[in-house]
Amino acid sequence: MPSESKSSEIDRSMKLPGLLFLLSAVAWLLTGTVFALLTSIKSTFPGFLANCECLTYGHISAAGSNSILYGWGGNALFGVGLWILARLGRRPIPMPVMLLIGGVFWNIAVTLGVGGIIIGDMTSVMWLEMPSYATTILAISSILIGVWGTLVYRYRQPGPVYISQLYILAALFWFPWIYITAQIFLFYLPARGVVQVVTNWWYAHNLLGLWLAPAGLGAAYYLIPKILGRPVHSYYLATVGFWSLALFVGWGGMSNLVGGPVPAWLVTVGIVASVATLLPVLIIAINHHLTVMDSFDRVAADPSLRFVVFGTISFTLASLIGCVLSLRSVSEISQFTTVMEGNSQHFVYAFFTMIMFGAFYFMMPRILNCSWPSGKLIQCHFWCSAIGITLMLIALYGSGWIQGTQMTAIGAYGDPVHGDFLQIVQNTIPWLHARTASILLISIGQLAFAANILWMLVEAARSCYCGMIGAAKDAQGEKFLPETAAS
Repeated sequence: MPSESKSSEIDRSMKLPGLLFLLSAVAWLLTGTVFALLTSIKSTFPGFLANCECLTYGHISAAGSNSILYGWGGNALFGVGLWILARLGRRPIPMPVMLLIGGVFWNIAVTLGVGGIIIGDMTSVMWLEMPSYATTILAISSILIGVWGTLVYRYRQPGPVYISQLYILAALFWFPWIYITAQIFLFYLPARGVVQVVTNWWYAHNLLGLWLAPAGLGAAYYLIPKILGRPVHSYYLATVGFWSLALFVGWGGMSNLVGGPVPAWLVTVGIVASVATLLPVLIIAINHHLTVMDSFDRVAADPSLRFVVFGTISFTLASLIGCVLSLRSVSEISQFTTVMEGNSQHFVYAFFTMIMFGAFYFMMPRILNCSWPSGKLIQCHFWCSAIGITLMLIALYGSGWIQGTQMTAIGAYGDPVHGDFLQIVQNTIPWLHARTASILLISIGQLAFAANILWMLVEAARSCYCGMIGAAKDAQGEKFLPETAAS
């Protein structure tokens, strides 16, 4: 691991691009949360903001998901991932201005894409709703940032290769591949018929499994041993878990097409691959949880570790639930219900987002050379996020399962016990109200997070200003009083 002086040099080299990525991520997180709140309200009150064409349900739902996935997810992944690569490579970021350019164009692309969705210039493909003038910029900027991550790894100091480096490099490589492939086969050279549906599910599944998941796991593999001061339980198991995840995850998206007009063998391959992901999931769970074993007092005391451990537990649970949902007998009930939305939110919010929060709390004091100003805001952020996410998952999983079982029980002329389809939809309204309450709770936590970051930036700027004034007075031979420095 790098020495303190070397670590400080690496942190300084990552300061400007790191702040660009991290602050942009927070801005997009708040934007996506506002869209998610509006979407949840409109799911139970369709007349809410109905007179504004730009704020129809389809527009704000797609804008919210794209803001979270590409705005929050992409910026957080790039900022945290590249910083970890530089730390483990024991060498500063080469020419950080190129990362700044890549980050600026990434955020321009997301802004154009979300803006296009709001005004109705969008596609009908899930998680690929952005118009073409945004997707081209997004693809090029992702390649530029990925190349810079590869250069950081290539010119690292001689030494061992850590498992975190493999996960983060894989995420930087896999995203341009799956994104450009999906764009080609869906829009530029569109495939025919049901192949488009297959491509869409392949992309949606791999966006979570081969982009967000490796980045979150790589950050966890770095932060848990770093904070605890102990090695990962088993590096051999960690390597097996990485390669088995890369082997099986890419095929699992086909399990979402159970009952669809696609070849049966394709769906079977997806189900087998989804069940096979139990191997890397269990390996990762063993490694993470046994590394933390006997250190739960540290988990309760350290804010970064608290978020990361919550995220690793969520990864295990979300993956196990995803394996169960891929089975034909279960999929017949869970398809076309909020269960599927619950599983995706389990990955994005409970797993990836919580680990990124922990990484932010660990990374920002080091690149700003300033401690977090408020521990109470950190406590508020954690508990609002943890309780809000838990409530959201209960609402989505619970309402979806009840909805699915009641729909399968309805016969051709309705079921006297469960009523018609409209009655089933009305039965889900209390659960959807609970989801709205959960998003409000999550929003409170995120506002506390943003306020703490702004406060920290002000303190860092003030400290830098006082340091410059002190250096100038020392150069003039004047006495720099402690009272002046404190002010």
